[in-house]
Amino acid sequence: MLNRRSFLGCAAGAAFAQRRDTRPNIVLLFADDLGFSDIGPYGGEIATPNLDKLAAGGLRFTQFYNTARCCPSRAALMTGLYPHQAGIGHMMDDRKQPAYRGDLAAHTATIAEVLRGAGYQTFMAGKWHVTPVNGSKHNWPLQRGFQRYYGTIHGAGSFFDPVSLTRDNEPVRAEGKDYYYTTALGEEASKFIEAGAGKPFFLYTAFTAPHWPLHALAEDIAAYKDRYRAGWDKLREERHARQIKAGLVRKEWGITSRDKDVPAWEQAEEREWQIQRMAVYAAQVTSLDRAIGRIVDTLRRTGELDNTLILFFADNGGCAEHLGPNAKALHIPVSTPDGRPVRQGNRPNVPPGPDDTYQSYGIGWANASNTPFRLYKHWVHEGGISSPLIAHWPRAVRARGGISEQVGHLVDIMPTCVDAAGAKYPKEKNGQAVPTMEGSSLLPALRGGRPQDRTLYWEHEGNRAVRRGRWKLVSRWKEPWELFDMEADRTERNNLAAARPELVRELSELWDAWAMRCKVLPWDQVSGPSAG
Repeated sequence: MLNRRSFLGCAAGAAFAQRRDTRPNIVLLFADDLGFSDIGPYGGEIATPNLDKLAAGGLRFTQFYNTARCCPSRAALMTGLYPHQAGIGHMMDDRKQPAYRGDLAAHTATIAEVLRGAGYQTFMAGKWHVTPVNGSKHNWPLQRGFQRYYGTIHGAGSFFDPVSLTRDNEPVRAEGKDYYYTTALGEEASKFIEAGAGKPFFLYTAFTAPHWPLHALAEDIAAYKDRYRAGWDKLREERHARQIKAGLVRKEWGITSRDKDVPAWEQAEEREWQIQRMAVYAAQVTSLDRAIGRIVDTLRRTGELDNTLILFFADNGGCAEHLGPNAKALHIPVSTPDGRPVRQGNRPNVPPGPDDTYQSYGIGWANASNTPFRLYKHWVHEGGISSPLIAHWPRAVRARGGISEQVGHLVDIMPTCVDAAGAKYPKEKNGQAVPTMEGSSLLPALRGGRPQDRTLYWEHEGNRAVRRGRWKLVSRWKEPWELFDMEADRTERNNLAAARPELVRELSELWDAWAMRCKVLPWDQVSGPSAG
């Protein structure tokens, strides 16, 4: 006698075998505040067996970029446009006044809208974060092309009691004493796959792990309780060695110096607490991997895996943000569901992990997460914008287990999806022109094509960058341009700006023209909230 699980697998597998539409399913797996080196396929020691398997059967990109922060990265991903074009960022408004916008522009097209128009089923589980949480639902997932949704509209929150939790268009509460958001997202995404088997579907799963707060399951934390006793200096050294051996980075680039604000591990204070912080962070990444494993297992069980394009990536680099004890925000709960007060802020006398805490892992561990690169989330040096990208699609990936040096960006995800689905990107929407996609399809890289030169741009809160081919021009807010040769020095240790002033001028003019086209404002003309 078949149990329910076996029956679902057989039924869905049969539906797949009988379907005539052979276009691939597309599954996007989005991590939140994940450093370049955190997962196993990119040099990390954290247990990520499911991502390891995807990488072994797929392709790893070494030069894939995001926009340095959560909200703008989601806008770029969903629209194929730079964040300012998509309505997320500081820009000039229609009255030519400086303003902050954090609401996806109505005249943009989302991947869900485009693929649904091409006959795809469209599902989403996870963090939305491209519209204010103010009562209006005009930009919620179901209003932007998704047929089913489970997740959080807001950009952060407790993993045990997430704020703005929503099913389709209605608010819901976390259910059950064992509720954990990362696990729930894996479960809900799997249900969508089961419901959609037999017809092409697009599934966007946007996890909040390992974004703060440091919340993890006790058994996952226990697995790492002693792992980080050697500290962040040794961790960076170990990760860098594995990256070199795997061919992810070049030995001649070297590794950036320890951040000037981070003490040597031997001089660090509260080391037991620091060890606990990283243990919880690692546990969050492991739970993320487990949820991804459940999604992949469901694809396999329903007979859909071989015909599914899976893309895994992150919204920005590791996060060095400090959480103080007095902050107040929608995402910071005052108490737990059972009434205990939440002890918020990075307090060395409070072990992180349980639902009545609210902490971050700090700059020392973020420095290790972004090995071997400079800086963090928020900045557009390599540590802030470099993301893992694992592409798995048995029908298309030629060099399985291989590495691609193709330069890519989140704006490439929309054209990649359109290309894979054979869909048509619209020229207008509701009588308004839809901006042309800024990115390029990554499918040629999956099929073994030679890497192509790209010109890409960044701006976030005054931090600026342009990369054209091997050359990258970058600056922190209020600091001069720096010039780096990405082929010889991707760790940005040798500033060539003084030696190549003509190239600085040429690239800065390119950036200025892009900023004008995208209505990017100089940061000193801006006041308003961060993009989140």
